[in-house]
Amino acid sequence: MPAAARVKPGDFFTPEEWAPLAARSRWMGLWLIAHAWLTIFAAGALFVALPNPITYVFAVMVIGGRQLGLAILMHDGAHGCLHPDQKVNDWVGHWLAGAPTNADLQRYRDYHLQHHKFAQQAEDPDLGLSAPFPITRTSLRRKMIRDLTGQTFYKQRIAPTIDAFVQGARKGVPFGRTAKGVIAFWKPFLVFHAVLWGGLILAGYWWAWPALWLVPMATWYPLITRLRNIAEHACVGKDEPDPLRHARTTKAGPIARLLLAPYYVNYHCEHHMFMHVPCWNLPKVSRLLEKKGVTPRMLTAPSYAAVLGMAAGKAA
Repeated sequence: MPAAARVKPGDFFTPEEWAPLAARSRWMGLWLIAHAWLTIFAAGALFVALPNPITYVFAVMVIGGRQLGLAILMHDGAHGCLHPDQKVNDWVGHWLAGAPTNADLQRYRDYHLQHHKFAQQAEDPDLGLSAPFPITRTSLRRKMIRDLTGQTFYKQRIAPTIDAFVQGARKGVPFGRTAKGVIAFWKPFLVFHAVLWGGLILAGYWWAWPALWLVPMATWYPLITRLRNIAEHACVGKDEPDPLRHARTTKAGPIARLLLAPYYVNYHCEHHMFMHVPCWNLPKVSRLLEKKGVTPRMLTAPSYAAVLGMAAGKAA
């Protein structure tokens, strides 16, 4: 099947309008990564200073939201948008944004560019995330419960590691060889968190890593990742020919941006139209498209609640 239909910047913008939108910044991408980590430590510090169930739940939600934020910034790095120097872009995107949640920038880049090339086509590697929708409310509720109770985390993160050893043993692969492969897969995550946890231990807060990193990563992060995937492509027509309707932009207020849609991830239609625009310029792209009367042709939603209602609209 041919690649998904694409748009050209010149179809919508003058060269003078486009140049600043596509420009790479030497500081903005680095600032956003620093912002993510400052927010994570601030949320953790709030719980340490005022330990109670409310501040703990709040910290878990904020930190899980910034874990998704780091994944989004790694995604920008996969598009080469974090920094004009490719080496800086890849190092920062991998070690400071990807490794903390065990994401590999180069592996992700190879996979993700296929998603852009074949958006909503049969060859789209992400099609399985959106194809099942709409589903019933009961089905969506079950999925969200699995996310919040750590079942999704176990299925996606822990079970494959265990299965690697089981399959290796069945095939007669030496244990050491299997272990070497597993360690190589987890190495960036282990290296990064050995430093982070070591620092917390030295500061006298050994418990903070499992309570304020692992718990958000196993609960809130899978849930909002699912909600993000639903908002971006659920109920979008398969083989959709219109490049302005391959993905959905969802309006997000301050609370949504804090807890489930950080770093402009909600501007997903604009991102698919112009995938090399840095995430922080997507709001500018959106405003310009609105002034030019393009927005009514694009796939949009008024809120994440509205998208969830649509995605869970199948009759029981």
